[in-house]
Amino acid sequence: MNGMLRTNGAAIYYEVHGTGPMLLISQSGEGDAGRTADLVRHLAGDHSVITYDRRGLSRSSLDDPGRGATMADHVDDVHRLLSAVTDRPVHMLGCSFGAAIGLHLAVEHPERLATLIAHEPVVPSLLPVAAERVRHVRELEELQDLYRERGLADTVAKIAEVLGIDPVAQDTEPGLTPLALDDRRRAGFDFFIRNDFTAIARDTLDVAALRDTPVRVIPAFGRTTPRHVFDYRCARELAALLGVEAKEFPGGHNGNTTHPRAYAARIRELLPG
Repeated sequence: MNGMLRTNGAAIYYEVHGTGPMLLISQSGEGDAGRTADLVRHLAGDHSVITYDRRGLSRSSLDDPGRGATMADHVDDVHRLLSAVTDRPVHMLGCSFGAAIGLHLAVEHPERLATLIAHEPVVPSLLPVAAERVRHVRELEELQDLYRERGLADTVAKIAEVLGIDPVAQDTEPGLTPLALDDRRRAGFDFFIRNDFTAIARDTLDVAALRDTPVRVIPAFGRTTPRHVFDYRCARELAALLGVEAKEFPGGHNGNTTHPRAYAARIRELLPG
């Protein structure tokens, strides 16, 4: 099932595949509803999997493109989307930027979520040392500067380096659906880098409130993600904050797209039957 939802200042495109308990996937980067198609196929046999285009990406258009989108906009979009498709709490997989959205939902709209798997959340405020938070915010700003000065190819290469991804020797499962860097993905990267990096840098998540959320939050990290990487550090600090164990997933930062079969199996292990 495909649908379009009117929210505050945007039209949000979404898809629902499969049957069973509802599971929302919120991607990062330029990822739209189709970015996790392989993972969705492995989950749709026993879950109703919701995917969507974040506002500003692909088919989710803005009423005023010049306004951009804040973290609050992204969170409100997901809140409205979930309210439109079900009146029951859902499970959620949030990846990187999607995990940041999920953590906001767990604090601000906990009635919408039963479980949140927060895979390497990009949330500077989770880091306990101010100097480290400042350094990683500056890292995002430098990537924006690089994009403006040298374009997408150099910026994507630098983002991969920052995330500990080797695009040449990256381990993947066989039979993945190829995703060409077409004009739609290029436009998605443009919006993500120009707009959503700023949303991350300006994020005001109430980290302390996460201790009191009734949502079951599962911090997660990729098996091959280097342990010095910002997003890995955020997952570990989230686990420490909540007093729970961070769970290892197949692959690295983008394990949901590089190892969809094993990643889906890991999700099933962690979600209630």
